[in-house]
Amino acid sequence: MSAPWIPATVIGSWSFPGWYEKFVLDVKQHPDFYGPVDREEAVRDAVRLAVDDQLRAGLDRITDGEVQRVDFNLGFYEYLGGLQPLRRARHWGAPAHDQRDRYRCVAPLSAPEGLGTVVEYHRLREYTDAPVKVPVPGPFTLAGCIEGGEVYRDRQAVAEDLIPIVSAELKALAAAGVDFIQLDEPSFACHPDAPDYFLDVIARTVEGVDAYVSMHMCFGNYRARAVGRRSYRSLFPHIGRAKVNQLALEFASREMAEIEILRELPETMDVAVGLVDVKNTWVEPAELVAERLREVLRHMAPERVSVTPDCGFSQTARHVAVAKARSLAQGAAIVRREHGRS
Repeated sequence: MSAPWIPATVIGSWSFPGWYEKFVLDVKQHPDFYGPVDREEAVRDAVRLAVDDQLRAGLDRITDGEVQRVDFNLGFYEYLGGLQPLRRARHWGAPAHDQRDRYRCVAPLSAPEGLGTVVEYHRLREYTDAPVKVPVPGPFTLAGCIEGGEVYRDRQAVAEDLIPIVSAELKALAAAGVDFIQLDEPSFACHPDAPDYFLDVIARTVEGVDAYVSMHMCFGNYRARAVGRRSYRSLFPHIGRAKVNQLALEFASREMAEIEILRELPETMDVAVGLVDVKNTWVEPAELVAERLREVLRHMAPERVSVTPDCGFSQTARHVAVAKARSLAQGAAIVRREHGRS
């Protein structure tokens, strides 16, 4: 199967079903409640539901919904050696990034068994032959939850040791048959003050990866909160030199602000444009999605465009995520028909 002209896809995560969220919490708080067979069954059921939701919504390229990346044996930081969990700074009150799990390095970072995404991909392929992509967090973003301790002087030093780990994971995915990989680096958009450093990190991370590589840069979405100034202006035009095939950017939550900067990208770079807002509960009508897409096409050739939500749907109620994904797919279909494409 191949994706159509102006494909509609997701960024990565899907909204957890309520029962699965409860299961994840139980496993984290009471690991003895479930045996390995129980855990595997629940994860597989969640993958099947995420696939079914996305395909029924009409999306053209899907993921496993990142439902396999939960806070027990499948969490990314669980694969990294050399880390010590830290107590959360704050448990109560309005949600914000200071409530995220954090870690301190007590030894040099390692990942002798990789980051687990190849296993995720093989499990996903048991349930669908549709076009898929596999998102992987980039080294600078992964470093954001890690304190260097006495091992690393700062976040950049942590990221340096994560580059070969993430790069090896991307190459393993490509070797397993993944033809579309998404590197998640929202931290680049939130820390735009060192462009040459960021471009070098990207280049070294994706070097030798035999796959189409997209780089996702939003402004943060933990508990539906942004974490940085919501502007890409300072990233342009140098972001066009990134060694990736596509940029995935957030526009819907900003009412399509800065869409004209897409003109500054080289013709060899594609763009996935965020046309539905994952941070609100209002479902954009398909015609509004189509209107936003027409605006995008005034600045970029349709052959270079994919449509997505602004970010992942993990912080969005499931019924809202399904409805927004359906509007996204229908809006893209409206514009395809206007151009004589099906």
